[in-house]
Amino acid sequence: VQLQASGGGLVQPGRSLRLSCRISGTILTYNAIAWFRQAPGREREGVSCISGASTGFSNTDYAESVKGRFVISRDSAADIAYLQMNTVTPEDAGIYYCATVVQDIGDTWCSLSAREYHHWGRGTLVTVSS
Repeated sequence: VQLQASGGGLVQPGRSLRLSCRISGTILTYNAIAWFRQAPGREREGVSCISGASTGFSNTDYAESVKGRFVISRDSAADIAYLQMNTVTPEDAGIYYCATVVQDIGDTWCSLSAREYHHWGRGTLVTVSS
């Protein structure tokens, strides 16, 4: 399983940015996917996650700091996961990583804990500045 995150860059406070994570080597429908971020001097934190969709339905979860602003989604046909970041603030800056884990059929959980994910991609840097 390989993951490649992209879409990072410089964004002004209050604006939007969309991150992409291309995932290969697995059937994305059966994977939980999460986004994590790490700012300088801070620990890595879970930002958002989405469960597998084997039941036809996916659960999502968000860190309190991004609820109502960020949206996670998945395009299984294209093997891509997205993180839509809206109304960004300087606190959203950091390196963003995507991660995934294969789930059992019927699983609808996702987690913001890094220990739950087996496969990780290299990060993409998000800088927030005016």
